[in-house]
Amino acid sequence: MGLDEQKPGEEKVPIYNEKLADGNLILTQANKILTVAQARSLWYLLFGTACCAIELMATGASRYDFDRLGMIFRATPRQSDLMIIAGTITYKMAPVVKRLYDQMAEPRYVLAMGGCAIGGGPFYYDSYAVLRGVDKIIPVDVYVPGCPPRPESLLHGCLEVGKKIKQQKMTDWRKR
Repeated sequence: MGLDEQKPGEEKVPIYNEKLADGNLILTQANKILTVAQARSLWYLLFGTACCAIELMATGASRYDFDRLGMIFRATPRQSDLMIIAGTITYKMAPVVKRLYDQMAEPRYVLAMGGCAIGGGPFYYDSYAVLRGVDKIIPVDVYVPGCPPRPESLLHGCLEVGKKIKQQKMTDWRKR
């Protein structure tokens, strides 16, 4: 497949290709290359505290396979771009989530997965210790609703994070 050919459904990165005697000279915008590379290689830090974590593990397994999207699980926040909050967050866990978020390098993204992470879920009304949504302590970029959401929904949410990354510019990284 040549440089000018495009698969159906893919967006085209503006490329200027000049044929030279010694080879090819390719010119494009650095911003486009960096955002497409970042969107297709998200390293995620998972924070699973309840039943949504089982669906998150299923999405990383061989049937749904996060790896085909370039998503690799990292156990440390310093190597992660995306934090996936899966499950109930209590007031006792809130400072830990905030500390892990603060340790992530910029640009960083958060995906809240499931009814408990988004709004406290069914446990909010029966417990005084449940936080009503993780967005009370850290900014959330994408919400994936459900109780628990299916792996297909989580994959769709991760693709939405990728779309959000592709739309930004490198100068936006400083504003966050």
